[in-house]
Amino acid sequence: MSKTVQLKIKRQDDPGAAPRWEEFEVPWEERLNVHAALMAIQRNPKTVAGQKTTPVVWDANCLEEVCGSCTMLINNRVMQACSALVDNLEQPIELRPMTKYPLIRDLIVDRTRIFADFKRVHSWIDIDGTHDIGPGPKYAPELADIRYALSRCMACGCCMEACPNYGPQSDFIGAAPISQARLMNLHPSGDMHKATRLEALMEPGGVEGCGNAQNCVQVCPKDIPLTTSIADMNGQTARHALASIFRR
Repeated sequence: MSKTVQLKIKRQDDPGAAPRWEEFEVPWEERLNVHAALMAIQRNPKTVAGQKTTPVVWDANCLEEVCGSCTMLINNRVMQACSALVDNLEQPIELRPMTKYPLIRDLIVDRTRIFADFKRVHSWIDIDGTHDIGPGPKYAPELADIRYALSRCMACGCCMEACPNYGPQSDFIGAAPISQARLMNLHPSGDMHKATRLEALMEPGGVEGCGNAQNCVQVCPKDIPLTTSIADMNGQTARHALASIFRR
């Protein structure tokens, strides 16, 4: 008898529709991941009871854990469908959309808030882009190692999904934008807009919104030192606030 994989998927046709659970069975393959299992369902959208249904929809792009778009709850843990191997998961594999963002359909959510918060902390280095300005500023290898670790963020939303202080009930900005603000402040050119980032993090919903649950660092697929970034940015904002008093 051929080996199969069992999946249980929470589905919803649109934000106003009633949610429902559907169960599927797909053929097992070596090194099969959740993304490939969903593609098998898409090719033959039929439940284990033999009932025809609509294809399951989910976000996907890079298929190599770089873009973060296929993030979902897999067996109640937030992770990427492309890197979640079915052999490492208890069956039936339960798939649900992330809960901290507005639902679009099935496993797709609207992550606009993440990117808006990246803009809020000025998460980029300003250049005019009109001509070749030559090599960038040099900095120590130790600093380059720190910045590389922070730069691996793919805005997947895992850290925010796991955070008890983040969600529709709160304006807390979340770990990823805080860490990106630290990344940009550590760049010699990015330092020019350091005050802008710190003042954004001093506003309501900024760095003070962290409750120190430390869930974020446990679920980050890139092992980014998020709690270290939050602690560092707490210190930076405190020093900036104190210096502002003496500049008056």
